[in-house]
Amino acid sequence: MTPDLAYANAAFIPGADAFPPRWATEAEAFRAAQGARAELGLSYGPGPRQKLDLFRPEGAAIGLMVFVHGGYWLAFGRESWSHLAAGALAHGWAVALPSYTLAPEARVGSMTAEVGQAITLAAALVDGPIVVTGHSAGGHLSARMACGDAPLAPDLAERVSRVIPISPLAELSPLMATAMNEKLCIDEDEAARESPARLTPRPGCAVTVWVGGQERPSFLWQARTLSEAWSCPWHVAAGRHHFDVIDDLVDPQSLLVRTLTGT
Repeated sequence: MTPDLAYANAAFIPGADAFPPRWATEAEAFRAAQGARAELGLSYGPGPRQKLDLFRPEGAAIGLMVFVHGGYWLAFGRESWSHLAAGALAHGWAVALPSYTLAPEARVGSMTAEVGQAITLAAALVDGPIVVTGHSAGGHLSARMACGDAPLAPDLAERVSRVIPISPLAELSPLMATAMNEKLCIDEDEAARESPARLTPRPGCAVTVWVGGQERPSFLWQARTLSEAWSCPWHVAAGRHHFDVIDDLVDPQSLLVRTLTGT
């Protein structure tokens, strides 16, 4: 199997082309329904993509959940995923969804720093514990927030109590052999600095790795590699592929949401 085929998700998902427009439609409808509880386009930096959306629950928030989107660090933004805030919101958590500068304009390490900046802004607006999740490339970036060298101030890092990387890219070296690395520009040094599986998790931060049972073997390997490196549990969501493994974030009663919110 070629490296490109190993990380080709859409080619193995029936009806894959229908997912992005569905995500965008559901996200737009969700934002419209939130009214004054939606604070959109909050800037955490000067760049055009250095913005986040914040959704507040009814009443005082229990804490803050952060969702970091995927797209191989090359595509998408916060606008496609607003509806994924629904499950945590129903449990009384505020939810922040940041965008970040994509490749080739930014390197992966810079994206890690931007996510840290986004969390810093959101945490200043919402009190209480922080849980971080993200999908695919966002799974990588969420896992980085659980590392001892995460770009978070010490007092802020202590508030990050739980991280759930969903279908994370935890070891970056295989991506160096793919065509997309022409834009990502991952080299050996960056793979060493930015692969969560090679880094040390922060004590006191609970981590559960999540992955779909019908994902590409490479993503099952990535998830298990992180679980083994960090001696943390991993959950294989039966029947889920790379595009629908995140759907359970919408359902307040799903195991994924209950694990995130500790309910």
